[in-house]
Amino acid sequence: MNYEKNYRELESTYYMPAFSRDLMLVKGSGCNVTDAEGKTYLDLVAGIAVCSSGHCHPKVVQAIQKQAAELIHCSNLYYVPHQGTLAKRLVEYSGLKKAFFSNSGAEANEGAIKLARIRTGKTEFIACEDGFHGRTMASLACTHKPAIREPFLPLNPRCSFVPYGDAEAIRKAINKDTAGVIIEPIQGEAGVIIPPEGYLREVREICDEKDVLLILDEVQTGIGRTGKWFAYQHEKIQPDIVSLAKGIASGFPMGAIIARDGLEFSKSEHGSTFAGGPVACAAAIATLDVVEEVLPSVAEKGARIKKALSAHDTRVAGLMVGVTIGDSCSKVQQACMEKGVLVNCAAHGNIRLVPPLVISPEEIDRGCEVIDAAIRSVC
Repeated sequence: MNYEKNYRELESTYYMPAFSRDLMLVKGSGCNVTDAEGKTYLDLVAGIAVCSSGHCHPKVVQAIQKQAAELIHCSNLYYVPHQGTLAKRLVEYSGLKKAFFSNSGAEANEGAIKLARIRTGKTEFIACEDGFHGRTMASLACTHKPAIREPFLPLNPRCSFVPYGDAEAIRKAINKDTAGVIIEPIQGEAGVIIPPEGYLREVREICDEKDVLLILDEVQTGIGRTGKWFAYQHEKIQPDIVSLAKGIASGFPMGAIIARDGLEFSKSEHGSTFAGGPVACAAAIATLDVVEEVLPSVAEKGARIKKALSAHDTRVAGLMVGVTIGDSCSKVQQACMEKGVLVNCAAHGNIRLVPPLVISPEEIDRGCEVIDAAIRSVC
């Protein structure tokens, strides 16, 4: 208790107050985390869809330790251990052509926007209402939420926003200066909003017709989260550029973009000191190994959650789950936490569940039992 109190005091004195926090977590294993007071929780948030292999998976820990003992950093002035191997696997999983690494999802989207601009020579983008692409300046320009975007106006690039799920609205918004359309296959921060079937396929056709690039932000949906390596694979399409991060390295900072043939950075057009470092790449490769093992079970696990929460307004895409609660969302989140289950209250009164992909049926049942009881008691 004193440890947590002292840490809170340190943070309030020396750290910018950009976050609201409820707990201090000090340990994690599998789908469980432990706070500073020794209480253990079933974690259905997984660092916001990050810890896909669970907390401190032995294979990931071993890969990090081994690489850290050999070479932690060398910069991109030199060939980086594991970088080519990781790029090859991402290209093979995605069906695209070339990869480029970053340190986060926002940075990946910055790279995607930058690549679209340099290769098309155009300067404007189209994104969706309630879409979230990051808080750095270019990604923020394409993030809709007024509360986080408008204080930083004017932003570059210029971005027009259209209703999510409305492909025809995208068609109407395209003009001669449009470089690309950037959308999430499923909106995560908005509360796990799943578009109508065929939406991505129709957007792909419109982009082809109008000769603009389709950028899919799979920062949250990518790396097995929806039951396939990438959510766009459910629609049997390919983007021009896909961005990813969160689930790629089990919590080690890492992001990437993957692009089709003919879309790549030339020398000096983009770069990063830390991106794709040896330890990050080792963590990512180990994570992909784990995800490859559990990927066939993701859809079945999602179906189990949907059945358990069928009494409520529940949307499921693999292990990306949204439950509409309304104004009582934060109370449900608190009630779950008190019972030892961590969930996340996203936008518009939606509970978001994005547990580790390694979660067991028994853990799913326990978590859903607590969530169901919390909703019934609060609402």
